[in-house]
Amino acid sequence: MTTLEISPRVAERLSGEEVIWLTTVRRDLGPTPTPVWFLWTEGGFLLFSEPGTAKLRNIAAAPGVTLHLNSDAHGGDVAVFTGKATIDESGPTAAEWAAYVEKYERGFASIAMSPEEFRRSYSVLVRVAPDRLRAW
Repeated sequence: MTTLEISPRVAERLSGEEVIWLTTVRRDLGPTPTPVWFLWTEGGFLLFSEPGTAKLRNIAAAPGVTLHLNSDAHGGDVAVFTGKATIDESGPTAAEWAAYVEKYERGFASIAMSPEEFRRSYSVLVRVAPDRLRAW
């Protein structure tokens, strides 16, 4: 999906961190950051959403988004991706879903949902193809 140069530190964070901030843009051009669960897979991001959310309306109107990991307490360890979000109606591959379930096993328990319940409620798959990374 991407040919971005990802440093070993950013790659480690993408595989280990559970939350990334997705920023979409409202019709009035206001940015709307939202913390989301994600899977970094084949150079792109995979996210799930409940149907009918503001982030999905924003993506439909303006697919350009940013995704960023939290910085450290001193403003370092920054990783900000820009890219294009699309809705993937075909759903995740079996391997992607298995990796997502493995990553969020504790997360599902924390929201009192099984993976199957989560998938029914968060039934819209969003993919983000990053085209730029700013990291330091």
